[in-house]
Amino acid sequence: MDFDAFAEAWEAAWNSHDLDRILAHYSSDVIFRSHKAVRLTGSGELHGKDALRAYWAKALAAQPDLSFVVVDVLHGHGMLVITYRNHRDVLAAETLRFGPDGLVVEASACHRP
Repeated sequence: MDFDAFAEAWEAAWNSHDLDRILAHYSSDVIFRSHKAVRLTGSGELHGKDALRAYWAKALAAQPDLSFVVVDVLHGHGMLVITYRNHRDVLAAETLRFGPDGLVVEASACHRP
């Protein structure tokens, strides 16, 4: 898998605000963790693509100017870390673990306070 190409596609998908395009990178049974999800969902851990869609739909509606710029891509074994800055110049990182089909099965988002 070409992790750098994945990161470029991930950034472009987010910047398009197209949920189907964003979610195309994730497996149907993905597990997603983020402290930011608590505010909109009541939980910091979401299970499944439907839960992720509901969360990200709310998040995108609340931030219509949301955009990401990838800063770096760190390669691992079956996983990568994307560091990026958002539209408010806040540094963040996503750790993404991939299944055998190349889709994200586990994702964890961390943000600078």
